[in-house]
Amino acid sequence: MKTLDFTALALPILLLAAAPAIAQSPDPVIAAAVASPDRPAADSARDADRKPAELLAWAGIKPGDKVADFWAGGGYFTRIFSKVVGAKGKVYGIMPSEMIVRRANAGDAIKAIAADPKFSNVVEVETPSSTFALPEPVDLVWTSENYHDVYGGFGADVAARFGAAVFKALKPGGVFIVTDHAALAGSGETAPKTLHRIDPAIVKAQLTAAGFVFEGESKLIANPADPHDKGVFDASIRGKTDQFAYKFRKPAK
Repeated sequence: MKTLDFTALALPILLLAAAPAIAQSPDPVIAAAVASPDRPAADSARDADRKPAELLAWAGIKPGDKVADFWAGGGYFTRIFSKVVGAKGKVYGIMPSEMIVRRANAGDAIKAIAADPKFSNVVEVETPSSTFALPEPVDLVWTSENYHDVYGGFGADVAARFGAAVFKALKPGGVFIVTDHAALAGSGETAPKTLHRIDPAIVKAQLTAAGFVFEGESKLIANPADPHDKGVFDASIRGKTDQFAYKFRKPAK
């Protein structure tokens, strides 16, 4: 009777288990957008910390999409979105009207990008946060490090109305990506006003109340070593804050 050599059978399994995981190749379109020479050197210098290629791949942005970059600031993500969605897509670079009232030149960077032929698919938009509106339905709305500004600067009620307005502005099945500096659980309205952070639970509660389905989070920009009790501009933590990245989806029906 022939016997099985279990040691021989187990060896390939053990070797397979011990082998390192094969790294997933980055999306070539997104990688090319991040590597574009049309991006400012100052933006590219921040890529190691902000991980744009990985975040955009996780978000699911693709050529032909219509994307809204809310509170676009200097256009760090706007320029990358422009290169990813391409000639058949469109990017709305948005500055909230409330901010422009406070600082007249707040939207200048986005206006300059929209006027640049290298980013011809970018359209500059000014809209109140509470009545967020776009010229057409979009596939994805993105806001990076600014939900806390709406909540803490304009009010919790404005943030709730903002979420509901984003829901309305998206196509059925569309995605809302929120990344921000994480505050301590239960910190309420204090952290957004004083530390420029927000409790992730607040974001999730407001957006699910608006009708969104929470689809998941990414730990790409997380830093569990952050004590969460200092302002984001504090020298000891600046550029190294714990950030959450949440994906919400508007139901297809």
